[in-house]
Amino acid sequence: MKKVLTGITNFHAKGFKKQLLAVTLCLSAGFTYMDVTHASPNANPPALKTSAPYVYVVKRGDTLWDIAGKFLNKPWRWPEIWASNKHVKNPHWIYPGDKLLLCTLEGRPLIGVDEGDGCEGIIRRHQGGTSLRPQVRVESINSAISVIPLSDIQQWLEHSIVINPESLQNIPYTIGAADNRVVTGAGQTVYARGNGLVVGQRYGVYREAQPYTFVNAEGQKINAGIELTEVASALATADENDITTLELTDSYNAEVRRGDYVLPRYDAELPSLFYPTTTTDVTDGGKVVRVQGSIGTAAQHGVVTIDRGSLSGAKAGQVFSIYQQGEVIRDPKTKESIKLPSQKIGTLMIFKSFDHLSYAYILDSSLPIKLGAEIKPTALADN
Repeated sequence: MKKVLTGITNFHAKGFKKQLLAVTLCLSAGFTYMDVTHASPNANPPALKTSAPYVYVVKRGDTLWDIAGKFLNKPWRWPEIWASNKHVKNPHWIYPGDKLLLCTLEGRPLIGVDEGDGCEGIIRRHQGGTSLRPQVRVESINSAISVIPLSDIQQWLEHSIVINPESLQNIPYTIGAADNRVVTGAGQTVYARGNGLVVGQRYGVYREAQPYTFVNAEGQKINAGIELTEVASALATADENDITTLELTDSYNAEVRRGDYVLPRYDAELPSLFYPTTTTDVTDGGKVVRVQGSIGTAAQHGVVTIDRGSLSGAKAGQVFSIYQQGEVIRDPKTKESIKLPSQKIGTLMIFKSFDHLSYAYILDSSLPIKLGAEIKPTALADN
């Protein structure tokens, strides 16, 4: 994404149209359903819960994380036991009404969708065999169960992005409304200035939020990105010189103001699977750098920003453990200051990544998660 977004700087009309298209394609490609198979380096099979059902019928409202938690002590090891049907385009999708069977293959647990031929058929399809009889299944993509609840993350999945600061220099922006209003909403007309907007195309109107700044090892202040929040969607209806007329079609918890940015809209979707990280996947030392929608702390079902992005190996679907930094205490005997070990307090999953940062969902937490909480690869071994 870095090359695409950074490339918005220094453009002219024709070039910017291409860049807007490139941004759209980049964002669209980055947040589509993922079809991944993640093999654990751990030789031991995942430990099943003592209460794990042999048969489970998927219900509307279920999430993949919830289902995994019904079977496993460590839900992030779900990809190791899921029986992928190699003849299905999206083998990880599960739908309400599917009957899941708990089977065994070479001493390891295996779970798959029963197509009427029980565990024998699940194992055969997992190993590359075909069904004994042809079957046709027509399902809406939207009816597939999600990895985590969409309602908990929709604001950040669909209406928030992080871009490089230099990318904002030449982005089109709103300059006013038809009736000279200071703020406007859905159903009203606004004007944007800047070349590259195309009549007939849909755009998002974004407001600049607080930048992400860090201090590096040399003590220099680094801007890792600027967060933009979509406040409205709009249709470009006319263009005269460098002024484009925009009809606002939807508003998202805020009104459009002068100076808001105009960018291509994109369709963001959840990954279709989650998987544990290893020490080689992502650069270590990651931390929680922002708690979204809260002043200071996050809890289960909350959203945070971590300081690891695609350039550090972070990807949507990766699961991390969250650690609270140990307190510094005074040794009662030697009077030395000693830092206690960090304590694991929860688990999170990345659902959207940028160059240097990622949005993550808190899957579980035993204590409030504060700014500066550490993230580390999940422990694969079952104790």
